[in-house]
Amino acid sequence: MNRPQVVSAQEWQAARDSLLVKEKELTRALDALAAERRRLPMVRIDKEYVFQGPDGPASLLDLFDGRRQLIVYTFMWLGADHFCEGCSMFTDNVGHLAHLRARDTSMALVSRGPLAEITPFKQRMGWPIPWYSSLGNDFNDDMGAGGGFALNVFVRDGDDVHRTYFTSGRGVERLGSIWTFLDLTPYGRQETWEDSPAGRAQTRPYEWWRLHDEYEARDDSEPLAPTSRR
Repeated sequence: MNRPQVVSAQEWQAARDSLLVKEKELTRALDALAAERRRLPMVRIDKEYVFQGPDGPASLLDLFDGRRQLIVYTFMWLGADHFCEGCSMFTDNVGHLAHLRARDTSMALVSRGPLAEITPFKQRMGWPIPWYSSLGNDFNDDMGAGGGFALNVFVRDGDDVHRTYFTSGRGVERLGSIWTFLDLTPYGRQETWEDSPAGRAQTRPYEWWRLHDEYEARDDSEPLAPTSRR
């Protein structure tokens, strides 16, 4: 496998300092983008959505759980015989909800599947995030997910609920720390779309993703073999 070039400590530090300049520029650009995002207008949600939760029917307002802000991730539902690996990986990355709640923000999962199938999978994965069924309502379609996945942000003013943000695709992927951590490594995500030096091991996007209890043990002495770019 083509490994990074070995250089002296002084040469490494010079290369690292050069990259740091660009990283700081990106950090400032992301800060500016977040500031612009905070200034987005919002739209009032007038439609009544009825979700099914562990305590029975729930409205969108109920999903706030009394807090001011709400993040809803629409988890793609493919049936109880094929759970979405990508949505599962994203959910694994969420972390402890206490940190969001400390900022008056709730988070919930929503899927167009029966609660009787959602609940056992939630328990299997060990996720503490509240998960509701949107089966029978138009929430997924109205909020840009359709039969796929998406992330929406809402804010409430009393009992009035407003939609403030939406993202999907790579916008959701960017929020997951696993992908962010892999981007820091010399081999990256090891997927064919990446701009990596020739000879680095790569596989097609998504094909390596698994539920966290379905990865097979692999001997670390047998690394991934380099593949041709696609």
